[in-house]
Amino acid sequence: MDTQSTKPPPPDPVAAGRRSLIAGIAAAIGASACCVGPLVLVSLGLGGAWVGQLTALEPYRPVFIGITVGFLVLAFYKLYVVPRRCAPGEACAMPSTLRNQRIIFWVVTAFVAALLAFPWYAFLFY
Repeated sequence: MDTQSTKPPPPDPVAAGRRSLIAGIAAAIGASACCVGPLVLVSLGLGGAWVGQLTALEPYRPVFIGITVGFLVLAFYKLYVVPRRCAPGEACAMPSTLRNQRIIFWVVTAFVAALLAFPWYAFLFY
């Protein structure tokens, strides 16, 4: 009988940071669906009375904003606070990988901020 215990592999910090960013983007899209959605659909030539029903998501906007901020804070925490646990030679041990992740994080954060602030500058597009 084999007495060796099998341990699960340690979590990949690169994948964990990527999942947090993707979740933050998805939550931001949900938070701005009531405002950006109709504009995008009308811009694409899709219209009708049903487009007005997209405002039904407006009451859930604060919830989506909270989720978005939570995931962005989690991604920030994983990129700047949690120490890297990588073996030498792995992709996550390379400084360029961390730098690229941080650049992508700030680009995504700017995009998410623009989506969340859309109701305040939407009048410029209508």
